[in-house]
Amino acid sequence: MLKLTVMDIKVVSTNKKARFEYFVLETFEAGLVLKGTEIKSIRNGQISLQEAYVRTDGKEIWLVGAHVAPYEHASAFQHDPKRDRKLLMHKKEIRKLFDEIRIKGMTIVPMRVYLKGGKAKLEIGLAKGKKQFDKRESIKERDIERETSRIKGGW
Repeated sequence: MLKLTVMDIKVVSTNKKARFEYFVLETFEAGLVLKGTEIKSIRNGQISLQEAYVRTDGKEIWLVGAHVAPYEHASAFQHDPKRDRKLLMHKKEIRKLFDEIRIKGMTIVPMRVYLKGGKAKLEIGLAKGKKQFDKRESIKERDIERETSRIKGGW
């Protein structure tokens, strides 16, 4: 039996704008269906979630728009960097996400990609979009936090 600790997780890429643009209400873990050259690129940190989003039809769930750079040492069998990648989740979780986005008007955003036990995982968040004044509030809170930490540091 394989036991995993916090030490076994290596964060490869994060979507920093996700928490700024959205109120993340709940997070889920999903596996990624990848090709051989894709997992090698991800292990090298060559993935970007900047323009990525998650799409579902109630039966399957897909990561769309994530860029996985081509693997340098691959021969002729290279992957398409912008292809849609299937996510692996339980049917119950997929149905729950589908109902939330269909009924309540929420969205699913990719939060971060990490390696857990040698396998690539994607943390996705069920989120609701922020309005402009909410974003200003987030900026103000961040500036206050930065200022207090600077003062406490003895600057």
